[in-house]
Parts: sequence; C-alpha cells; structure tokens
Amino acid sequence: MPDDLLFDVPEPLTPVERLLTLAGEFTRHNDTIDLIRPTADSPPDLEVHAGSANDLAHGSLTAVKSVYDQQLYASADLIDALVRIKQLAYLSSEAARHLTEAQEALAAAPEHSGLPEGVSRQIQLAQELTALATGAVVESAATIARETQRRRPAAATAADGLNTAELAALHAAARGHVVMAQSMGREYVHSRDHRVRISTLRSLESKGLIAREPGSAPPAFYGGPPQDRIGLTRGGTGAVAALLAAPAAAPTVSAPAAAPAPTAPAPTRNR
Repeated sequence: MPDDLLFDVPEPLTPVERLLTLAGEFTRHNDTIDLIRPTADSPPDLEVHAGSANDLAHGSLTAVKSVYDQQLYASADLIDALVRIKQLAYLSSEAARHLTEAQEALAAAPEHSGLPEGVSRQIQLAQELTALATGAVVESAATIARETQRRRPAAATAADGLNTAELAALHAAARGHVVMAQSMGREYVHSRDHRVRISTLRSLESKGLIAREPGSAPPAFYGGPPQDRIGLTRGGTGAVAALLAAPAAAPTVSAPAAAPAPTAPAPTRNR
C-alpha cells in the first residue's frame, strides 16, 4: 500500500457536523418507519427498526458529549439546545420500546391468526415520537454553531462558491424536506420549505454535496411508489455546518413611507 494512503484519514467530524449527520440518520429512520405497511399476510420485522431507534438514542447522547467536550460558555441558548437533543435520546428510546413490544406481540401471535391488536398503534406511536427529530437536531446544530463561532471564531469556507439557491437547498435537505419523484417520464422535486429546482440539485450533486437515495422516502400519496430522498454527503454536511456558523444576514428595514399630507375638507355651502 502506498505510504500516502496510509495517512489518508478523513478529518474527524466537528460537533456540528456530528449533529447534522445525526439529523440525516433520523430522516432515514423515519423514512423506514413511514414505509412500514403492516398486514396480516405480511407482518413486518420490527427488530431492525427498534435497533435503529436505540442507535439514535445513543447517537444523540454521543453528540451531546462532543459539545460538552468543547467546554463552551454555558449560555442559555446552548443549554436549551443540548437539553433538546437529550430529549430526543429519550424519545428515541421510547420509540424503540414501542417497536420491541410490537415485535414481541407479532412473535407471540399464533400462525395465521392475523395482525395482533395494537401492533399498528405501537408502530404509529414509535413513528410520532421521532417524526420531528430531524428539524429539532438541525435547529440545535444552528444554535451550537453560532455559539462555537462566537466563542472561537474560525474561517468557515466549506460553503464558499455556492449561490443562494444551492445553500437553501442544502439546508432543506439537511432538515429532511427534499425528495424527488418521477411521473409520466418526468422528474419532480418536492420540498416543504420552498421551491427547489432540479437544476439546483444536479449542480449540488455534481459538486458531491448531496446524494439521492432511490425509493427510500414515503410516497406522495397512499398506495403510490416510494420517492427518492435527497440527503447530504460528508461534503454537504461540512457546507451546511459552515452555513449555520455564518452570522445571519441583517434584515433589510425599509424606511417608513411619508404620511400623506392631510387633505383640507371641501368647503360646505350654507343653505
């Protein structure tokens, strides 16, 4: 093996990058839960999903520890962000419990007896417990990125060279809001935040910042085909981390319009 490959080790993730990676893992987990369609004829195997939820709980606590290790000033915003991630660890553990109990009910049910009562409800509860986790992680990552940049300023260049539309698309992808689908031979992009163009995604893909995961997202309508989730690559994670650390643009405040001059009342004629 060439000597240069022996030392070709990627840089360790920063705490913010670790959180953005965790957000992507929550998105993938939620997608797999959303795609479960339990029926009596094809009961799901929930053991893998329960393990995924437990991994998310562990990953959340690991991410919190990585922030603590920075020894940042414990501002109120930073504390709130860390508590929010700890809450996600608890919610993920509870989701794993619901999925495990559902799997146990499936295993204990007699053969050909149909779907045990309560299994669908347990899956729904597990789904709801982590449904909002991706957005919460990204919001917490934004707070931690700003606190880190404030205390330890550093040049953030990973997002250099990207235009506004590309940055917005990356941020939407980090929140798990972007999917692609095909219909009538054409490709479509769906985003919860705002309109994302296919050309923007293709540009980001050519730069190695996003990746398309075919058939991994729930369908746009019940009974429809799965959609393709748009997720961040390692490079995309670094770009979003830099974006979150950048100071927010000052809002443009328009000068108040001058009040119109009062109009003199029309003279009245005495009768």
